[in-house]
Amino acid sequence: MTAKPTLLFVSTRFLFPADSGGKIRTSQILRGLKGGVFRVRLMMPCDDRRRERFAAEVDSVCDDLVPFEERPRGRLSQGLLRLVWLFRRVPIPVMSDWSRAAHDVICRELARRPAIVVFDFPHSAILKPEKIGCASVMFTHNIEAEIFRRHLEVAKTPLHRWLWKNQHRKMLRFERDVLRAFDTTIAVSERDCRFFAAEYGIEHCGAIPTGVDTEFFDYAEPRDDNQVVFCGSMDWMANIDGMQFFHDAVWPLVREARPGARMKVVGRTPPPSLVKSIAARSPEWEFTGFVDDVRDHVAGAGVFVIPLRVGGGTRIKAFEAMAMGCPVVSTSIGIEGLPVEDGVHYLRGDTAEELAGRVVELLGDERRRLALSASARRFVEQQFGFRKAAVVFEDLCRATLARRDPGVESRPA
Repeated sequence: MTAKPTLLFVSTRFLFPADSGGKIRTSQILRGLKGGVFRVRLMMPCDDRRRERFAAEVDSVCDDLVPFEERPRGRLSQGLLRLVWLFRRVPIPVMSDWSRAAHDVICRELARRPAIVVFDFPHSAILKPEKIGCASVMFTHNIEAEIFRRHLEVAKTPLHRWLWKNQHRKMLRFERDVLRAFDTTIAVSERDCRFFAAEYGIEHCGAIPTGVDTEFFDYAEPRDDNQVVFCGSMDWMANIDGMQFFHDAVWPLVREARPGARMKVVGRTPPPSLVKSIAARSPEWEFTGFVDDVRDHVAGAGVFVIPLRVGGGTRIKAFEAMAMGCPVVSTSIGIEGLPVEDGVHYLRGDTAEELAGRVVELLGDERRRLALSASARRFVEQQFGFRKAAVVFEDLCRATLARRDPGVESRPA
């Protein structure tokens, strides 16, 4: 029996708990790849404590684990480093992923001649050697430069505008150069692929569908006509901006129409300053911080909001909410890249008045809530199971390998 070709997958983050969109998408893809065409060799930061605690989760996504030591990320040291990194050619968030230990491990693993290597997020390319030496794939979950541009557009002070302009220029150059260095780019939407082709000249780019585990995220009717909920990592600037905007500009309009409305923000590490500021003005807001299971906090809620003004790629949280039966109200950016229809699968609002109007409409109309909930669940269940995304991902990797080495069979024996 012929041994499977090895796929080396490089992540700069320990993937568990899968408490962010990127971690969820990556872990689902890996879970779908395991047992398929490739032997999956996962390289990520990991110590003995986490390896033991998440042993089952790690084993479910790879055949072999290649751990490396994660660089300490203390607030003071990170703050000082970010000040230094401001004057580097590479964007600050990319520099924060640099690690000599990880670079050395990658070089060692590539010397073992895997059939193909996948780098997760462009930031991870800071760790690659000058020459990779095998078929290579960049798995990008966003258009990173677009996120920076959108931060620039909503920046409020001259200092913040200068900072985002500086970082946007650097990210545009870095992202372009990185994607050009790989044989294939895998994106999360056709929209992103078109951008990479037009703006960066990327010839080989394929998109995977956004997948969701519809067995895990089971359905519940949205019966609570006063509960509004948001889920997302609250240490991500786009989510912080979205919640600040929703509280300051949208929520007063919602409360005026629905005095009993309550808001729950589900996500790890909300900034203490944001929590304190909102608690002083809106005691009906709750920040949960990290939770073991988001289903406990979303199931039955009347509305799930995605009021993002900044972002890129696609939001897995939208499909998870739809799978759970929670009607979604979103900005165009919040739902970007997903093949959904306003009024059928979700309700769109881009201004504060539009968002408030859509939220109030759903809270006040049980029949509308239930119809939108059922329609969205059917759509996600029929079209976007996460295993479909993994199959497309595997096909793109196999095509990359065949293109680099035409003698490789397109299908396993």
